[in-house]
Amino acid sequence: MVLSEDHSDAQFQINAISSGKIGINKESYTHSLIIAPHKLITNWKPTTVGAITDDDLLMLLVDHPEIILLGTGERSIILPAKKLAVLLEKQHHIECMNTASACRTYTILAAEGRKVVAGLII
Repeated sequence: MVLSEDHSDAQFQINAISSGKIGINKESYTHSLIIAPHKLITNWKPTTVGAITDDDLLMLLVDHPEIILLGTGERSIILPAKKLAVLLEKQHHIECMNTASACRTYTILAAEGRKVVAGLII
């Protein structure tokens, strides 16, 4: 799915999403990553939601986001509060959804100038 062009000031923009691949700034990525309007971390380790560690979740605090999205792969999986405790203890809430939805949501929020970060499991 090609995402329609927006007029965002974000340095890192998602251009396309398909099964197993995300296009960011016209470059394709086939492994999990973290994207924020002004930061891209391409070596995010988790390949499934079950593999996510506290350290992986803490990496989502890059750029001090207002909104944290977690793309859980092809299926939408809501992580239990116990798994998200490391973020909840720091007063951060996380929205879990499938990765395609997280990409669309990130694109909209970044275009609005919001401080958003998305951890995307591919």
